[in-house]
Amino acid sequence: MTPPIEDGYLPSNVTDRRCRAVVITGCSGGGKSTLLAELARRGHRVFPEPGRQIVKEQDWIGGDALPWDAPAKFAELALSRGLNQRITAAQAGGLAFFDRGIVEPLSGLEQLGLPVPAHFRRAAQVCRYDETVFVAPPWPEIFRADAERRHGFDEAVAEYGPLTGAYTRLGYRLVELPKVEVAARADFVLGVLGG
Repeated sequence: MTPPIEDGYLPSNVTDRRCRAVVITGCSGGGKSTLLAELARRGHRVFPEPGRQIVKEQDWIGGDALPWDAPAKFAELALSRGLNQRITAAQAGGLAFFDRGIVEPLSGLEQLGLPVPAHFRRAAQVCRYDETVFVAPPWPEIFRADAERRHGFDEAVAEYGPLTGAYTRLGYRLVELPKVEVAARADFVLGVLGG
């Protein structure tokens, strides 16, 4: 008898060192998704930004778990999606890149002065990523608002400092991405990671 497929979904696998889970975070509109697309084009596994997926889904179904309407609800969904991505990556092993991580919803609640539930802090402790986190700095020349990014550049910059502070506080080593074309950015990331 074949075991149920859910048996392979083990959250505790995130501690397995066979998976190198690398986060690319930073300023909204700083070129993270473009960089992830280039890494995917080169054959690397990538996981898209949970927040953008959630906004698209909530818009599609008429849901209210949107960051501008119900930030705590949105944060819960973002945490859950981020955990799912990290656990899925651990199952497969190898190198994987993430467009943001589970630190973002925690930091978002802190920035808004909302209560941060204990399970958010616990998730950040037990669901770790690679020590090296790449950070896209504010880059006004490429920033664009769109259907999922409805805020302006000033708001993106205001979120940047607290977000990078949260990663530092949690013990990650931040490496700022250079403001260069995407292929050179991908080369930089892979060079820092040792290939």
